[in-house]
Amino acid sequence: MSSSPPPGWYRDPSYPLTERWWDGTAWTDHRRQPAVPDPLPAQPGPPAGKGPGRTKVVALAVAGAVLVAAAVTGGVVVFAKDGDGGQETRTTTSAPAAPSSGTDGSDSPSPSASPSGDPTVVVDDLNGITFPILDGWISGEDTAEDAVLVRDGTYDCPGDGGLCRSGWVYSRPVTGKNETSPKVLAENDIEDAANDAYDRDKLERRPYNGITGHEVVDSGSVAVAGRAGYFVRWRVTTEAGPGGYVQSLVFPSSRGTGTPVLVRFTLDAGPDGPPVDDIDKIIKGIRPMGDEADEETGGGVGSSIGP
Repeated sequence: MSSSPPPGWYRDPSYPLTERWWDGTAWTDHRRQPAVPDPLPAQPGPPAGKGPGRTKVVALAVAGAVLVAAAVTGGVVVFAKDGDGGQETRTTTSAPAAPSSGTDGSDSPSPSASPSGDPTVVVDDLNGITFPILDGWISGEDTAEDAVLVRDGTYDCPGDGGLCRSGWVYSRPVTGKNETSPKVLAENDIEDAANDAYDRDKLERRPYNGITGHEVVDSGSVAVAGRAGYFVRWRVTTEAGPGGYVQSLVFPSSRGTGTPVLVRFTLDAGPDGPPVDDIDKIIKGIRPMGDEADEETGGGVGSSIGP
């Protein structure tokens, strides 16, 4: 009749090049690398593995793998002696650092947060202007949207699936056109603005089941950041949902040769949509970069046109 070996460190029967703790009756989950290549006492499992040279190589390989894993996960590796002279490896992990912000590689960089850290404005570096952030609006940089401003929160689109927002503001320079008149450019853009907002999205879905009609509710000259611009506003009706308002605004940039800047607004109609006069408030709050606090360079519907 034979008795079980006493508790202690023995060669691991499933991985003979490591040691595993035998509690006297069964194997535990505790393992370690052998401290020295000397033979260990008899074990309750299969015979010991290859010679000491291979043991050292495998131990180094395992340690290297632990170091690599720690480097990837941002962990700290500590090698310490245990009470029996063996070496235990402990790894503590920490949360990875947040990725630093940078350009997305596109030709037209999206508006970025204000360099001054001002939480009340969004900076459009490309066009050299800033936009005010009104209550209920957030910077487009805080979302995955390619927009200057968006309404906070989303809802299930009433038409062809997906998620919709109740408000958007986009800006981009007008390039590749011989036309520079803000009036002509705004009048030529408004139909495209309506279709992009309420007809088909980039995935060819119809979130509102398409546009059924529109009416021009306002248009005219407007001062924007001290420059003379022009806007056209439509009220759009859709097959599904309450429809909304779209506006195309064009004004000369305060940078360089004054390349025209196009700003599109989209606001859902109905009780769940934002106030329509948010459009006017945003326009009035547009400033050239560096002049955020200068009221004289502001604009807006009904404002006098600057030089």
